[in-house]
Amino acid sequence: MSGLGTADRTALLALGAPHTYRADEPLMGEGERTTFAVLLLRGWCTVWAATERGTIILGLRQSGEVVGDMAALDGRPRSASVSALGPVTGLVVPGDRFRVFLASRPHANALLIAQLTERLRHADVERRALASLTVLQRLSGRLVELAERTGQAEGDGRLTIRAPLAQHELAATVGATREAVAKALRLLRDQGLVRTGPGTLVVNDLEPLRLLAAGSDL
Repeated sequence: MSGLGTADRTALLALGAPHTYRADEPLMGEGERTTFAVLLLRGWCTVWAATERGTIILGLRQSGEVVGDMAALDGRPRSASVSALGPVTGLVVPGDRFRVFLASRPHANALLIAQLTERLRHADVERRALASLTVLQRLSGRLVELAERTGQAEGDGRLTIRAPLAQHELAATVGATREAVAKALRLLRDQGLVRTGPGTLVVNDLEPLRLLAAGSDL
């Protein structure tokens, strides 16, 4: 949404109807043959899939992003589930209207292609990380991503992460158990790189986390 001009934004908002989702309420489910897309107006969502080892979170989406766009474009079954991470308000846009909008709005179409490309690149990075990095290194990469996307500067270079992730949800984003992530967080706390508390996670020093995410060791 932030990249759209006023005319494109107004046209997009006129395509659908707003809907409010409760925390953990599904927006769409893997395998469904629905074709609507949802423009997130407020809140966060998880994109996830169920595996034999439990749920894995494939991505996090925040206000201003679109979810369900792939099925809206190609009409194939949903490739993953999307659920609200805390209260969410979204604009539900029928697939046919979404396609017509993109066909008539070149700039909006280019933004969506850029979004899809970035998600594909991110998926490639995630696959390599699962195959080659430790839980500590993968967690460091996720914290860097969240700090860069949502971090609020608190002074002295500290960043407070605002995404409403519980520890088990954070674990699901890096393909690890809650226990493994708790151990990794404890190591990061002991090194003074992060500070955790009820509902809060503060990154004290981002650069060492970047080095860890790139494959270095503590």
